[in-house]
Amino acid sequence: MEHRVKVGDIIDVTITGIQPYGAFASLPDHSSGLIHISEISDKFVRSVESFVHVGESIRVKVIDIDERTHQAKLSLKAMHSAKRKYKRAYKSQREKIQETPLGFNPLKEKLPEWITIGITQEEEL
Repeated sequence: MEHRVKVGDIIDVTITGIQPYGAFASLPDHSSGLIHISEISDKFVRSVESFVHVGESIRVKVIDIDERTHQAKLSLKAMHSAKRKYKRAYKSQREKIQETPLGFNPLKEKLPEWITIGITQEEEL
């Protein structure tokens, strides 16, 4: 007897059908599930077929299970989001600019002088 899938499981499924609103899949426990178009990608999905094809085996995350029908709601997007979160954990290797104790004071002090020069130059035109 195969174990039933649970919410949060990451499983391999086979795409069995495609509709404008999503893709149907066969799960390892022989139940079925739907990857809704909103769970395919973070980006705009014009066509489900541009992301998955009938007969294709893909890895998805189980995000919900309808207890009455035993159909699973699946997410392909959650798989990519997990990878992105992992990548974001790395900090930039660039050095941070150290602010001096003077801060913006030199600019603040020079600004009136620059304004006067600018006005003078305009008047000369």
